[in-house]
Amino acid sequence: MKTSIVSVPMGRRFWSVATLALVMASTSGALAQPAGKPLRVVVAGASGGGTDIVARLLSEGLQKELHQTVVVDLKPGGGGAIAVNDLMQSPRDGSTMLVAISGLVSEVPHIVKLRIDMAKEVKPIAELARFGLVLVGNPSVPARTMSELIGYVKAHPGKVSYASYSPGTIAHLSGLKLNQAAGLDMTHVGYKSSQPALTDVMGGHVPLMFDGMSTSLPLIKAGKLKAFAVSLPQRTPSLPDVPTFRELGLPDLETVIWFGAWVTPDTPAETQARLRQATLKVLEQPAVRERMQELGFSAGLPRSPEELQRTLKVDFDKTGELLRSIDFKAE
Repeated sequence: MKTSIVSVPMGRRFWSVATLALVMASTSGALAQPAGKPLRVVVAGASGGGTDIVARLLSEGLQKELHQTVVVDLKPGGGGAIAVNDLMQSPRDGSTMLVAISGLVSEVPHIVKLRIDMAKEVKPIAELARFGLVLVGNPSVPARTMSELIGYVKAHPGKVSYASYSPGTIAHLSGLKLNQAAGLDMTHVGYKSSQPALTDVMGGHVPLMFDGMSTSLPLIKAGKLKAFAVSLPQRTPSLPDVPTFRELGLPDLETVIWFGAWVTPDTPAETQARLRQATLKVLEQPAVRERMQELGFSAGLPRSPEELQRTLKVDFDKTGELLRSIDFKAE
């Protein structure tokens, strides 16, 4: 029995069903990613920061994977709201993608009064990199281990403070959790970013700080800061001799922060899938993974967008509960 090809009249021409399918597929691809249009990666962070570094690593890889020009566009400020606003005002055709930290959805809405619902306006399509916090101190702090540090703080009630890179963030909350878990009374000192906070810690103005790995790591290795514990589930290769909080009997301080690639939820589904697939391929490259490890990061896990959204909701609720317990007010 012969297989026949049904033809459909198109004016004076006849197109086969197979040909029509190919045309429709190519048209769908064109709609999913505008031909000749560069991919613009909006970065919710300042130049040289962790978000910027991860975004540029990703962009270099995407340019090769997508065979397309990729442009990095920094939009710092507003806790990421400025970058999100830029994304929302961009064409919803997949030509714009956002790189931002997970706190964009889990923390920022509790800290800054926004006119938009972050969880509804942006959707994570891939986890790019993950990292933990490290509790660091000025070298003059008379403690070498976490147990010695706890003893030191208890011996000086109301006199020991800790810094964070911003009030309301996990760096701030980690100090509150340590107070609760170990029966301490450390005072929080909030800054607008890591750099001024670290400067004051190194200068001895604030003895302790919860900070991200990427900014503290070079200072720890240079001997300008001492590290007491990290918040990751396992020890990090970057600081193999520094224990985790869980190892030290403080599991409530375990936390993982991640950078994500985000789009607007109404971006065409095929484009979301295409960007996600290309992103995951970039993250599999040994050179990318090695560079991330040098920076104190590890490559993101291939969790689905749905898994990432569920994680964000859980973290959002936990953050809100803790901030309400101290009567924290968004600015």
